[in-house]
Amino acid sequence: MVHPMSQRPRTPAVDGPKTGQVGRISAHRQPLDAEVGRLAVEQNGVVTLGQLEELGLANEAIVKRVSRGRLHRIHQTVYSLTPKLMTQRGRFMAAVLACGPDAVLSHRSAAYLWGFVDTWDEPIDVTAPNRRGRSPDGVSAHRDGSLLSIDKTLLHGIPCSSVARTLVDYAGVVPEWELRKAVSQAEVLGILDPAALRSVLHRCRGRRGVARLRLIADTLHPQTRRTRGELERFFLAMCITAGLPQPEVNVWLDVPGGKPLQADFLWRRARLIVEADSRAFHDTASAFEHDRKREQRFQAAHWRVTRCTWKQVEREPRRLASTIRALLDQAGPAESFTIS
Repeated sequence: MVHPMSQRPRTPAVDGPKTGQVGRISAHRQPLDAEVGRLAVEQNGVVTLGQLEELGLANEAIVKRVSRGRLHRIHQTVYSLTPKLMTQRGRFMAAVLACGPDAVLSHRSAAYLWGFVDTWDEPIDVTAPNRRGRSPDGVSAHRDGSLLSIDKTLLHGIPCSSVARTLVDYAGVVPEWELRKAVSQAEVLGILDPAALRSVLHRCRGRRGVARLRLIADTLHPQTRRTRGELERFFLAMCITAGLPQPEVNVWLDVPGGKPLQADFLWRRARLIVEADSRAFHDTASAFEHDRKREQRFQAAHWRVTRCTWKQVEREPRRLASTIRALLDQAGPAESFTIS
């Protein structure tokens, strides 16, 4: 008598050799799936056709995975394991991989990834030195043979143009006021290296936007080269020395009028915010407008706002601490102050 279990059809192999032995096939596939998954995690959820083949997946196996929903094609040679969960970084990575091994995220897209700008729209900008032919869908591929290894870096796992190179490329595609704002934000983030910027400007002289970026670079205030981390340490040390209550640092607040705003130093009980960052040295119309709008939105949420400068934090800490103490002791309607 034949046992009923022996009459069940054997599960066909999905990948690899058709041995007819289910256990052995699963053992073969599981390590391969793990390798594909590990690579996808490292690359913001996407892999290339070439990488899948290097891992040992034959073309037939890749086609089967696509047909069964285990791989999803994003570009002609780029696949995602979880397309419904793709992030903005995943889309950036897919665009870079679709443009070849030497490609990097650049121009507006790189400016967004670095944090120089708050918004970004398609297409995705990618610079590919040796690329030929049409750009992938949703991608603007820039061919530029002047891109050197020093102009490239990894940012959040994505090949991206360096800070200095990003600003040079960005200068050629935006008006001056947007460029000034991007340079200002790079200073605030503490990632702008003036020497590196001047080096790239020298190499790229004659390109569109380079002349006006050089003029902006020439006006950089030396104090703006300080990082936010340095400013925070000086300010908190001042509070400890003066016996002031310790503030909360870099707090995000939901306030009327738009996206949440980040307060530099905040005392909740006194409803007091101290704005103390290198933007105070940015003598541009756009920076002035930005600061005024921030203060107005904080005040609409019943926060008192005061501003101070690097010079006060570093050279006049006792006077600044005394003023902050007086503001903390006040209990009145929301006002805007400037410590001078």
